[in-house]
Amino acid sequence: MKVKRGMSSAMIHHVTLVMLLVFALPIQTVQGGLSHAECKLLVNILVSACSEVINRKPPSAYCCQRIRVTPEECVCPRITPQLAVLIAPNLNYAVKVVQGCGRPVPRHHKCGSITTP
Repeated sequence: MKVKRGMSSAMIHHVTLVMLLVFALPIQTVQGGLSHAECKLLVNILVSACSEVINRKPPSAYCCQRIRVTPEECVCPRITPQLAVLIAPNLNYAVKVVQGCGRPVPRHHKCGSITTP
């Protein structure tokens, strides 16, 4: 991913992981909903588990497990139009990673401000 001037490495890390989350989460929802704190915890666990994917290394078994179980409702609200612009160049990579983890990626699924290819 090309880095725009002024973008910190932490921001790039966050954007790439959120990109993976967008594609990892289009199916699962949790009955009754989760609190903001619960969602934040689940997203933080996923980000930590999948950090190797940032450098385009294969995801670990634990990362794949987190991709399969983290609920969509925790991620999609975080995908703003500004974040969607940063994610767009790597959509195909994200789809490949998520599918490789055994999670289907529905076509044309809307998640926040992004739609899957």
